[in-house]
Amino acid sequence: MLNTIYRLVRPRQFEIVFDDITMDDRILVRPTHLSICNADQRYYQGKRSEDILRQKLPMALIHEGIGKVIYDPSGQFQVGEKVVMIPNVPYEQDDIIGENYRRSSKFRGSSMNGFMQEYVQTTSDRLVRLPEGMNDLVASFTEMVSVCYHAISRFDRTAHARRETIGVWGDGNMGYITALLLKARFPETKIYAFGVTESKLSDFSFVDETYKVSEIPEDLTIDHGFECVGGNASGQVINQIIDHINPEGTIGILGVSEDPVPINTRMVLEKGLRILGTSRSGRDDFLGLIELYASRPGIMEYLEKLIGGVVKVKDIKDVVAAFEMDIHKIMGKTIMVWD
Repeated sequence: MLNTIYRLVRPRQFEIVFDDITMDDRILVRPTHLSICNADQRYYQGKRSEDILRQKLPMALIHEGIGKVIYDPSGQFQVGEKVVMIPNVPYEQDDIIGENYRRSSKFRGSSMNGFMQEYVQTTSDRLVRLPEGMNDLVASFTEMVSVCYHAISRFDRTAHARRETIGVWGDGNMGYITALLLKARFPETKIYAFGVTESKLSDFSFVDETYKVSEIPEDLTIDHGFECVGGNASGQVINQIIDHINPEGTIGILGVSEDPVPINTRMVLEKGLRILGTSRSGRDDFLGLIELYASRPGIMEYLEKLIGGVVKVKDIKDVVAAFEMDIHKIMGKTIMVWD
């Protein structure tokens, strides 16, 4: 069976290649909705180092997406059933290290071809059935939401029990989702959102307070904090969290920075802080998130506000148009309806 793969060969240039799929015991999924992530943009715009680009490209991008099952020899899924595709692909079992932290694991759109294909061949454990009636556009960025869910789950297992106040730094998509899930998981906790842009912070209507990072009261304290900014600014953000966090608090770091950033280790030691790095997610996070959606349906209404540009893709020109549109977005996710 012939498969069409849309690969990025160099910044801002895609090509079509054809690959023969061997029909075996794996499942075939036809992608229907793909969501563009900042990581995809770093490749598309050439913002990774030359060494990394030479190592990774050519490669099909996108690790956030849903599709329909078109072939399943195991019978676990019905033909035509909607599924979310898990981009993390583990190759070994480890009872201690999570699948998303094993050095042997692969990740679609980073160390193997992503979902920009006509068909995706995968195994049943890399698929999760979507609930009936779920908005396809929201479902397309389930992977990103699962990363925030994963970070909060690790925080819940690690942080001490005093959780009267939690601060989330970052007024973009990740900050929005993290604050939203924190409020859903810990409804009695006061959630504060910190950001740069007042218009973005106004969308955080579900939190208890919002603050511009330049106007934080000196006497404001939090029990725990999450950094959801990334880039070179993440060092400043982490240090601001260190300034306002109470002793023995936990700082969850979600933002990705290409370069090392300085942090105030003296105060980390003096306050006895825990710094918890989190990256990607695994199958358990997808399953837990779907259960959370079922128990807290109001979450979906807030996530719908993150639907930004929607581009129907029929050829490479449409792919380029979607990526260029995504560059200029202010907030939200750009979604390709993969046609």
